[in-house]
Amino acid sequence: MARPLADDSGVWRPHIGSGPDTSRQRDVVSAIAPYDGRILGEVDQCDSTDVDIAVARAATACRESVGPGHIRSKWLHAAADALEANADEIVTTLIHTLGKPRRLSLGEAQRGPTMLRSCAEEISRMRGETLPLDAVPGGEGRWGFTRREPFGVVAAITPFNAPVNLLLQKVAPALAMGNAVIVKPAPEGAIVALQIAEILADVVPEGLLSVLPGGPSVALDLVSRREVRAVSLTGGVAAGRAVMSQAGIKPVLLELGSNAPNIVCADADLEKAAVGIAGAAFGASGQQCISAQRVIVERGAVAAFATLFTAAAAEMVVGDPSESTTDIGPVIDERARARIFEHIDDAVARGADLVLDGRGDDLCIGPTILADVPHNARLMREEVFGPVVALVSADSVDEAIAIANDSDLGLQASCFTGSLATAMRAAEDLQAGSVWINEPTRFRLDIYPFGGYGNSGIGREGVRYAMEAFSQLKFVGITP
Repeated sequence: MARPLADDSGVWRPHIGSGPDTSRQRDVVSAIAPYDGRILGEVDQCDSTDVDIAVARAATACRESVGPGHIRSKWLHAAADALEANADEIVTTLIHTLGKPRRLSLGEAQRGPTMLRSCAEEISRMRGETLPLDAVPGGEGRWGFTRREPFGVVAAITPFNAPVNLLLQKVAPALAMGNAVIVKPAPEGAIVALQIAEILADVVPEGLLSVLPGGPSVALDLVSRREVRAVSLTGGVAAGRAVMSQAGIKPVLLELGSNAPNIVCADADLEKAAVGIAGAAFGASGQQCISAQRVIVERGAVAAFATLFTAAAAEMVVGDPSESTTDIGPVIDERARARIFEHIDDAVARGADLVLDGRGDDLCIGPTILADVPHNARLMREEVFGPVVALVSADSVDEAIAIANDSDLGLQASCFTGSLATAMRAAEDLQAGSVWINEPTRFRLDIYPFGGYGNSGIGREGVRYAMEAFSQLKFVGITP
């Protein structure tokens, strides 16, 4: 079983290859519970030497430890079993280290094993194709086919907000395709990442999975290494630009920020839309890249929807994340709280109406709704990453789509409507990597391709799509 929150010394060590690395003295940072300020332990901070060791071990493991597909499938199924056996410990860690409410933590702990098993099963379906070379002059009498091969060493840079799922959405498909993975987690999510690495240590061969806690310098050092052949990052736009500038010429998969628009048409089921969008906007303290942030309502339905939406938001329980009834726990830290407050103040200063104010004196921010937010407000242009919604009106569906598209970010969008014609128009015209009809933007399944338009990223995640992204396509031609 995994350790609860720290070892006997109270320090979480880097996981390099096969287990905690206690061989060196490193700088440490304290892990602080966002809900009550408790110190949960200390986390070693890696440096360039740790990157050297992890990259060397990963490269060796790629040569010596990667088995055939059926063996990799067994690892992943065993990893899923191991995570399920440690689900209670993972839930406890999520609650304490992130302030994630118990119900959401349980859902995250349950989703991880499903991702591992899905990748294990997809291995048997990753096929190449035979090419008819005689379709072009000069191809007569020749045969050609394609196959997928691993890159080798892959760097995975993960955020704090869903540290189980967003880690496994990279690690599982990368391992499935025969790569070794070095994870650089966000500092706030490092303990969870280290816990997962420990749980998987007995089932994943040595060297194929490492976790290096540290700051941005560790991530940039890691992605710049020649031996690291591909990079996957989930984070903000600034982090994506920094990684792109350092990685050099290699595949880089980026899942970046969002400002998720949710359109509500006058013919929609307004109660269903209000309840669904409230959960998508305020659950997990709005700290999800696809949390509903802009709610664009057709003018004829604004009054009725606003009443239902405000009521649904007001019913959400804010407070102790360890309680099973809690919907909204704390935001991650004081910097996040200050940034969220700045977005609210900016919108009010520009003329927005503060309908519901969830601000208080601690890190628990309740649902906050601002109406009539002008389009130049930060809340309409940037990602707030907090439980705050801009509620705006549109004279028509076409105008609502135009407002939704007025952004450099395009990760996921949604449209609530009772009209098939409107649904198809929204599906075609909304500029986002994913569009949901009659579901809010925070709904996600790992089976579909997930990624963004514009500044929201490059490439796609999702079981099969991520496995393709973590492999390179080779053509083989044969002349008998």
